[in-house]
Amino acid sequence: MIKFSALYGMIDRPADVTSSLALTRLLLQGGVRVLQLRMKGAGAAAMLAVARALQPVCEAAGATLIVNDRLDVALAGGADGVHLGQDDLPLSAARKIAGGKIIIGISTHNEKQAIAAYQGGADYIGFGPCFSTVSKPNPDPQVTLEELSCVCRLGLPVVAIGGITLATVPLVARAGASAAAVISAINSSGDVAAAVREFISVFEKARSAV
Repeated sequence: MIKFSALYGMIDRPADVTSSLALTRLLLQGGVRVLQLRMKGAGAAAMLAVARALQPVCEAAGATLIVNDRLDVALAGGADGVHLGQDDLPLSAARKIAGGKIIIGISTHNEKQAIAAYQGGADYIGFGPCFSTVSKPNPDPQVTLEELSCVCRLGLPVVAIGGITLATVPLVARAGASAAAVISAINSSGDVAAAVREFISVFEKARSAV
């Protein structure tokens, strides 16, 4: 069972082992306990090298390592899970290959997709984009906070995704999200660990006020 701690950290750059390890240590230092390796456009070999380097660091910190898109890399790299998009390997096929060995999360962009992921046996759902995002060149249509709230009532952990900042993270927390996936607002910060701590504090304060 995956356990979230308000922030879903992301390694999102044309990453090499050295830079990925450095960013990972800062994210973990700040309090991230679920970390996704997201290397869009990278080859399997490069991604596997990074996954294998990050796995023992995450394990030592008690953090969950998720590989984006690539089930093969997740399995070969010893990751805890894989996160699949709507155009990736279908959930049923991924579960057939992996069995119960790893966590499987699914990106969803509307309630129909979220319900299908829930009924198909996903371990958690990513839902969004909740706000305008620059992390994807052709983002899906923006969802509403009301839709996010409805999806959060399905019974699975939900990670809010897309354009989340320190100003908007309380909104997704109050809507019921288990965590917020944040890339640029943290990874581009001058002090990554401090930015993580601030996001977690703001998220948890908003959740406790509900």
